[in-house]
Parts: sequence; structure tokens; C-alpha cells
Amino acid sequence: MTLPIHPTLAFASLAAALLALPLPASADGDDTPLTNLVALASQRIALAEPVARWKWANHKPIEDRPREAQLLADVERRAVASGVDRAYAHAFFSDQIEASKIMQNALFAKWRATRAPDGTPPDLATTTRPQFDRLTQSMIGALTRVAPLRNAPDCQSRMARSIADWKSMTRYDSSQSPALDAALAHVCAGGGASAVG
Repeated sequence: MTLPIHPTLAFASLAAALLALPLPASADGDDTPLTNLVALASQRIALAEPVARWKWANHKPIEDRPREAQLLADVERRAVASGVDRAYAHAFFSDQIEASKIMQNALFAKWRATRAPDGTPPDLATTTRPQFDRLTQSMIGALTRVAPLRNAPDCQSRMARSIADWKSMTRYDSSQSPALDAALAHVCAGGGASAVG
């Protein structure tokens, strides 16, 4: 036989349970801007494959310093127009270029060790570069939302959590990890998330 619960006791128990629940994340504890930037960086890394295929087919080197300088000058101009610090934009997009080269070098090494990719390489001018351009604009917008978080003492640990969340939400290809680490190396003022134990 169970005893009836007094209404006052039931209310007190409910109040205690509600107080024990975690509070909703406040605006400055919201890691959505970081996770969004991780997603965009991962999408950009994926575009290294068609670029590498085109360079392989056309016997072009992976590094293209004049093109890289042109890209950085363009993103700096666009970033400043959007209110993003020029040095921050330069560091971030230099990291994106480095991440792409890491992936391209890995693909070249794989193709040398196994076999060349099949099919006609994509036309960079009509397909891949417009995708890069759209991603660049999205990334500049994402940097404006991340900027207030980058000097926070917990930025690196929050970035590490955002990376882990992104990996768990997607069919993440672990071969992209070195490139993703490079791509996100300067999001936080204190350095990359990979430094967090």
C-alpha cells in the first residue's frame, strides 16, 4: 500500500528537480558561431579534392603563391568591408589555404602510391571557384560572429567541443583531421583547439 503524497511535499520536490536542471545557455555561452565556422572550414577542405584533380591532370604544382596572394588581398578587402579585423582575416584565410594544401598533398601522395583519379577533372573556373567564392563570403560573415568569442579564456576548449560536435553530427572523414586543425589554428587568440588536452 502506498501512502498519498502531500501536495506541499510534491510541489517542493518538483521545485527542487527544476532547480537541478541545467540552465539554458546564455548568449555568451552559445557555441553555435564556432560550430558554424567548423562546418564551413570542413566544406572548404572538401573542395581541395577537385582542385587537386585539376592540378594533377594539368601537371600544375600544388602551391601557387601569386594566386594565394591575390586571394588574401581579396578576402582582406571583403573582411574589412564587413567589419572584420584585417589581420584576423589574413591569419584565418592563410590557414584555409594551408589546410587545402595539406589535403592536396595527401591526395597527390595517395595517387602516386595507388593510381590516378578517373574521369575528367572539374573546370575550376565554372564550378569550383564559384563554390570557393560563396564559402569565402559565408566565412567572413561567420568570423564577425566568432570575433567576440576569440579572446575568451575558454575559446580553445569551446572550439574543441565544437569540432567534436561537428564530427559526431557528420560522416566525418578522419583523414581531414590535420587539414581541419590547420584551418582552425587562429580562430581563438590563444591558438588552435588541438593544443587543448
